[in-house]
Amino acid sequence: MPHVVTQACCGDASCVYACPVNCIHPTPDEPDFGTAEMLYIDPSTCVDCGACVTACPVGAIVPGHRLTAEQQRFADLNAAQFDVGLFASDARFPVDMAKRLPLAPVSTPEPLRAGPQHVAIVGSGPSAMYAADELLRLPNVTVTMYERLSAPFGLVRYGVAPDHTATRTVMRLFDQIAGHDRLRILLNCEIGRDITLDELRARHDAIIWAGGAPTDRPLNVPGNDAEGFASATSLVGWYNDHPDFADEQFDLSGPRVVIIGNGNVALDVARILTSDPAQLEATTISRTALDSLRHSGIREVLVVGRRGPLQAAFTLPELVGLADHGEGTANIVVDPAEIDALATEPTDVTEQEKLALLRELAQRQRGDGPVIRFAFGLAPTEILTDDGVVTGVRFARNTVAADGSATPTGEMVDVDAGLVLSSIGYHGVAVPGLPFDEKRGVIPNDGGRVMDGDVPVSGMYVTGWIKRGPSGFIGTNKTDSAQTVASWRADVEAGVLAR
Repeated sequence: MPHVVTQACCGDASCVYACPVNCIHPTPDEPDFGTAEMLYIDPSTCVDCGACVTACPVGAIVPGHRLTAEQQRFADLNAAQFDVGLFASDARFPVDMAKRLPLAPVSTPEPLRAGPQHVAIVGSGPSAMYAADELLRLPNVTVTMYERLSAPFGLVRYGVAPDHTATRTVMRLFDQIAGHDRLRILLNCEIGRDITLDELRARHDAIIWAGGAPTDRPLNVPGNDAEGFASATSLVGWYNDHPDFADEQFDLSGPRVVIIGNGNVALDVARILTSDPAQLEATTISRTALDSLRHSGIREVLVVGRRGPLQAAFTLPELVGLADHGEGTANIVVDPAEIDALATEPTDVTEQEKLALLRELAQRQRGDGPVIRFAFGLAPTEILTDDGVVTGVRFARNTVAADGSATPTGEMVDVDAGLVLSSIGYHGVAVPGLPFDEKRGVIPNDGGRVMDGDVPVSGMYVTGWIKRGPSGFIGTNKTDSAQTVASWRADVEAGVLAR
């Protein structure tokens, strides 16, 4: 039985390069690699060699005969992509998948055709670590990494849900990178506070800014300054022991929490808030947060999206993980009437599977315990308050057109809640001294080269979310950082960098 990629897939493509028969897709040079929700193994060409298992940094690949009951659905998802999905009879893939040649072995890159280079990387999250790994493949490059916090690895440490233990194991790979003798990581060192950008540029031949997108997109509705309204990001930081959120307080005594937005972060938060605290004891969750959850009065978490089910921002693997999480977890509730009224026509096999799973959830028998309820077609217009404290949310009901666009019906819906969390996306922060695209929340760039209009800023590069916006997964940063390092190398060898 072939191997299967499961929910923990980080998408960094290490397995792709390890596979001797090229059965894992999409590869970094194929369409949809940057947007695919996970990687897939073609069951018709997999030879069960296990090379991908060893290569996977998060333990996401499992032999088919060892799948747990919660993982069985992924075998069908992998097969479906090759039977009727992304890779079947697709003009973008002109070569029969089964006849493709094995990938060429990964070789050591040619040495840099220039003198020794000392590169600074600002940040130590996934994009920074992958950039360092790429740079350190060159024997005449040394790297200094600047991290403002007291521990490295950014969102992998402070953003991944504590019960997603497999995903968090990518830190083992980052530990190996961090141990390289030509990499120095300076913790508790903030640019602008401990060292200026100009001083940094004077010290190094080039700088790669990997500062991520550390703030939330604001929810600009009345009442968003009330007590009891917060960003989902702050709650994630709180239960993950992020030092910036150590002093945050969240009132979990009320029976209902509303999360505005339905991406993967919203699903993570909903799952943590409704989990049995006993199941979280062995995780890395903050002990303060765990104690609060033990005394929580939450019985329902309402996850709200303004458009239909197929426009929901959560990925299919995340939904599968929530649906098949096992005993002791919340009931997942979906209104079948909402699906019928708001679901658009699926355009690919992933959307077909997502819709089928939502319909399955809508038919499930509800048991005892807390509830995670999905609601679609609702756009927030006001945070309801009483004497400055949140009491609920007012929504405008929408219809959803065939193209996925939402139109208000004129009907308003009020929902009571003791805690309201906004989870509508991340946004980058401007770096003093560098150009910034405020609308997109990124540093303008061309292949990672920082651009001031049409002119490259010599020696300055970007990678990760501050480069492309808050999209993709942990492993997406690997190819993203490789592109940036390739641009830097081309500039070094062309002699265009100026100190």
